[in-house]
Amino acid sequence: MKAERKGKGRPAAADPIDASKDATVDVDGRAVSLTNLDKRFWPAITKRDLLRYYADVAPYLLPHIADRAMVMKRYPNGAGAPFFFMKRAPSPRPDWIRTCTVEHRSGNVIDFPVIDDLAALLWVINLGCIDLNPWYARCDDVDRPDYLHFDLDPVKGGSFVQVRETAIIVRDALEAIGMPAYAKTTGSRGIHVYVPIVRGPTQKDVWTVAKAIAVELARANPALITAEYRIAKRPKNRILVDYNQNAWGRTLASIYSLRPTPKATVSMPVTWRQIEKGVEIDDFRIDNVPALLRRSGDLWKPMLAKTSRVDLKRLFSGRRRKS
Repeated sequence: MKAERKGKGRPAAADPIDASKDATVDVDGRAVSLTNLDKRFWPAITKRDLLRYYADVAPYLLPHIADRAMVMKRYPNGAGAPFFFMKRAPSPRPDWIRTCTVEHRSGNVIDFPVIDDLAALLWVINLGCIDLNPWYARCDDVDRPDYLHFDLDPVKGGSFVQVRETAIIVRDALEAIGMPAYAKTTGSRGIHVYVPIVRGPTQKDVWTVAKAIAVELARANPALITAEYRIAKRPKNRILVDYNQNAWGRTLASIYSLRPTPKATVSMPVTWRQIEKGVEIDDFRIDNVPALLRRSGDLWKPMLAKTSRVDLKRLFSGRRRKS
């Protein structure tokens, strides 16, 4: 079945994922084998539904994950069953799957798959990947990321109301130092706050800046926020402003990723006004996100622009000269 596209990554009205149990679909001249389409990944959601979701959101998703190593988080028996991480692109694989070579500090060299187009996206989802976990930096320089971010995660006893309150505090603090921020729900329990940056600082440099900001936020808001990474010493009823996710080799669920939650929720970009009004994790699910995107478009499109990026070197060297 031919899958033509309306714009980059968008499948045509004819669904390339047919009703048979197994299928080989033609996506822009590439044969993609799809298997076990009737397999239940949630009680009322099949692997076919999972693939259709990603085909629907591909035009919005692909620009954010293209040209990045992809860590595969595979759920061979569905969302409620055990999963495993896989870094190395499996063999055999289609010859059109591009790889990104990353040398680790151990000396181990791993060829990660890269998801640049719809065919590659369907291929990796067919492996049983529910959420997508891309590298923070692009493949031509895997040590220099394109953004700094914070994972706002409730500690035991913490609530999503507190997560929203923390997100606003983080936004205000970042804007006060010249760092405009963008938010998305994690699709799980928290909110991710991202700052697009000019590529140049190493991952360790970005981690250092993020840690300094998180520690200061915790100092200024001790009843709400913690930056304590050691679980045993982390105070309860707080929100962890997790800076350590900026460490080299870490990944977070990408924008528009489905999550293995009971309601098949999505990591969804939101406006700060939505957070202030009380957005909830369950507002964004496999059954409603494609339609929401068709209406609102990609709220994180500015994250892709070169003109809106923060120059960390200039920002913090300037602050040091003033102090």
